[in-house]
Amino acid sequence: MREITYAQAVREAMCEEMRSDNDVIFMGEDIGVYGGAFGVSRGMIEEFGSERVLETPISELAITGCAAGAAMTGLRPIVEIMFSDFITLSMEPLVNQAAKNRYQFGGQASVPMVLRTPGGSGTGAAAQHSQSLEAWVAHVPGIKVVVPSTPYDAKGLLKAAIRDNNPVVVFEQKMLYRTKGAVPDDDYIVPLGQADVKRSGSDVSIITYGRMVQRSIDAAKQLSLEGISVEVIDIRSLVPLDTETIINSVIKTGRAIVIHEAAKTGGFGGEIVSSIVDSEAFFYLEAPVKRLCGLDVPIPYNPKLEAEVVPSEDKIKTAVKALLKEE
Repeated sequence: MREITYAQAVREAMCEEMRSDNDVIFMGEDIGVYGGAFGVSRGMIEEFGSERVLETPISELAITGCAAGAAMTGLRPIVEIMFSDFITLSMEPLVNQAAKNRYQFGGQASVPMVLRTPGGSGTGAAAQHSQSLEAWVAHVPGIKVVVPSTPYDAKGLLKAAIRDNNPVVVFEQKMLYRTKGAVPDDDYIVPLGQADVKRSGSDVSIITYGRMVQRSIDAAKQLSLEGISVEVIDIRSLVPLDTETIINSVIKTGRAIVIHEAAKTGGFGGEIVSSIVDSEAFFYLEAPVKRLCGLDVPIPYNPKLEAEVVPSEDKIKTAVKALLKEE
């Protein structure tokens, strides 16, 4: 397999699905000639034209509302919201229309739309452009939510999302766009709702997603030099959530740390912890399940403060060692 960037993997997924299905369209701000805020869609308007790569006004409410309506009438729109912070402006059509249409019409209608959006900290973009709001969307019945951590997963999950007949929100951590990984030339999908064991271990289970996956793997490699075996589970899909893989890992290791970049209070980590303690895995726990999450503060502009707000490799190592001392 060749190695490509996360951004290239996202673009390939969109282009391949648009080539194979004329009903797939792409909508968003500056996605055409400019190529998107992070360059993900460069070259797409030249290939597909302005009727399928639609440059929109600066109104996230209008973009998402148009996409929901287009999906209800038979198209399969992909929406790009330039920063995930701006889904706050998209919530009415996403939450009250797209998420509920299929239910309200007794399954006779569907809303096959995808909303892609870059989120998270790390670029020095400050409090209004650096949030991780995936838990907001995961709370709404009728919406599927995925957070790819690798180029392979980014392409496979996005292709699965585009083919799904329900609204899917894809959060792409913006610091991952330039990371590289192996991606097959052949067509493939990563099924929604299927976690991945990114690293096998026996002492502690780390359950995580997005940017924190690679940080957890790097921390696990360093801990292995000290004789500590860490298993890293990438849930990949928040909704639907693969609880079976999580539970099996915790049963095996007896200890679990849930890690995410988003703020701790109300974060999706609480849902993962509940899934563990409400299951058979509870009886195998040798210590309480811990969470290592972002601090409950706005993301600072100062780069040193920004780095302190979210879990780092050192914080992950410290948390693992502390958990191993608990009984």
